[in-house]
Amino acid sequence: MSSQLRADGRTPQQMREVTIERGWSAQAEGSALISFGATRVLCTASFTPGVPPWLRGQGKGWVTAEYSMLPRSTNERMARESVKGKIGGRTHEISRLIGRSLRAVVDMKALGENTLVIDCDVLQADGGTRTASITGAYVALAEAIEWARTKGYVAKNAVPLTDSVAAVSVGIVDGVPLSDLAYVEDVRAETDMNVVVTGRGGFVEVQGTAEGAPFSRAELDSLLDLAIVSTGELRELQLAALQS
Repeated sequence: MSSQLRADGRTPQQMREVTIERGWSAQAEGSALISFGATRVLCTASFTPGVPPWLRGQGKGWVTAEYSMLPRSTNERMARESVKGKIGGRTHEISRLIGRSLRAVVDMKALGENTLVIDCDVLQADGGTRTASITGAYVALAEAIEWARTKGYVAKNAVPLTDSVAAVSVGIVDGVPLSDLAYVEDVRAETDMNVVVTGRGGFVEVQGTAEGAPFSRAELDSLLDLAIVSTGELRELQLAALQS
């Protein structure tokens, strides 16, 4: 792979600086403030005993997520969706993606008839908000499950989390595969892809789009290889945050 430097001095395979601050919210049962470079997302996990009506009596729990961007998380102010009276399609899509990613690593029977709602609020956006949300949401989820265990809502010998999960954006810019695209790279990418990977290396979701020319199988493989390496690095940061 090319060793050329990007606009911010990174190599193609190098992620931006990633920080995860667990326990950022004093009120939530689990929380994490995550940064992928200038992108910052606050992830909070709220635990509630009981499940939605359609799940009652089945002995299984439920995990879901909601995503939003603050009005000045971008260069120009966006109107709040609550004021507009309609949640946008992008917001729905990303909320569902985060929920699917988390449910892929949760044993709902081990969770018991309890519900966890993860809120991912983008404080500042510079590309990769959905991938940062998924990565931070896992930390908030794990903290909330441990809180529930200490309170007796989840059995001490139960193992609700079957694996970890993280996500990264990868893409091809000027013919070069890159990991963790910042906004200036994302808007120029010939191919843009979001990849969600478990700690064991299984793929939960691959969202890839070509802009203009289609991408080849070899390019797809190179992007997935980048994603595997980067999400492995993210997994180590998640574990370190949960152990701090």
